[in-house]
Amino acid sequence: MIYPKQLENIIEYYKKLPGIGEKSAERMALSTLEMPMEQVEDFSIALVEAKNNLKPCKICGHLTDKEICDVCGDDARDKNIICVIEDYKSVFTFEKAGNYKGVYHVLGGLISPSEGIGYEDINLPSLIERVENLDNPELILALKSNIEGETTTLFIKKIFEEKDVVISRLSYGIPIGADIDYMDTITLDKALDDRKQISN
Repeated sequence: MIYPKQLENIIEYYKKLPGIGEKSAERMALSTLEMPMEQVEDFSIALVEAKNNLKPCKICGHLTDKEICDVCGDDARDKNIICVIEDYKSVFTFEKAGNYKGVYHVLGGLISPSEGIGYEDINLPSLIERVENLDNPELILALKSNIEGETTTLFIKKIFEEKDVVISRLSYGIPIGADIDYMDTITLDKALDDRKQISN
């Protein structure tokens, strides 16, 4: 089947989204065309505004439309407990679970020597600065159980091994290699509650 060029362009853009194949992209594109013009215009404006206005929180790196995200700005959160995660998508997953009362630190990637990504290339220097200004800090490492995740975990452990910092990780109830942002809330809550301290 040959699509009109404009429709083909829309399908190709939807296919760039994670988990969207040819059939799903085609359905989404056709559904978009069936929307009233006002909704299509509002949709396009929302995308452009989000792209222009959303940015990393100056403290933790989470996605926000302000200087400081709602989590970091919440005085009820325990600022001494920092959950260290790879990207901001995992923050939304934890927040949906609703039981975590600490704050976050988004690394924006993982250390990967094979890809030339070192600790300076991710949001680690700012984590060190945050921890140095805390009393009795605990870091909960919620990173992938793959080579990059383990490398980053070991690096963080080494950075703080001479400092008075409790470092724990989510329990291994989470399947090896699983992405945090795809975990169901029950599994994630259990992994958080059963977190294990990483011994020095």
